[in-house]
Amino acid sequence: MVVDEHILRIEPDGAPRATILIVPPLFEEANRTRRTLVLAMRALAAKGFAAAMPDLPGQNESIVALEDADLALWQATLAEIAAGIDGPLLVASVRGGCLIDHRVEAAGRWRLAPVGGSSLLRTLLRARVSADREAGVTSSLESLSEMAQHEPLLLAGNRLSPAMIAQLGAAEVQPVNPLRGVTLGTDGIAGAPLWLRAEPGEDAAMAEAIAADIADWSAACDVR
Repeated sequence: MVVDEHILRIEPDGAPRATILIVPPLFEEANRTRRTLVLAMRALAAKGFAAAMPDLPGQNESIVALEDADLALWQATLAEIAAGIDGPLLVASVRGGCLIDHRVEAAGRWRLAPVGGSSLLRTLLRARVSADREAGVTSSLESLSEMAQHEPLLLAGNRLSPAMIAQLGAAEVQPVNPLRGVTLGTDGIAGAPLWLRAEPGEDAAMAEAIAADIADWSAACDVR
């Protein structure tokens, strides 16, 4: 066992057609999207699927300190959790979650608005520069990147280790097959990007659209 983490699981009435493993966005984006993803899980259950969303080490109810986690641990933990799920499995990942889903054995993958690790890292660093400026502290992307090679950094409320920052800066979404990639605003998934909101919110229409699209994709993957 890599890490024993809490898993939110919503079951359908009767035997599930398959399990949808939800991989949420990373860091603060996970908090901003969680309510909508839970609504999508409930909508999937209404369609006969089980839906599971695990806490990553260092996130939510995890007993692991975030400073002790990195992308490699997240990838290994997710793969081990998936290996313990019986029956057909599909993976549905959002944003930065798409960076850690490629080691999972699954009948298919569904990705919403995937983003590279360097883009996520720049957003976190810019948030730190802005916070420092408001506090009267001078910093820059360059100075913070130098610090991150030697010590943990507090970025947007997340204390990240040098290993996490280095891995995040180099991480790219890996090709997988079969895959359905979905762009918000097209492909029938309408709504504003929840991960950009200042506070957590929910979008029930988006949740229903996500569940419907995943259900259609499961049939295309011959998971019925």
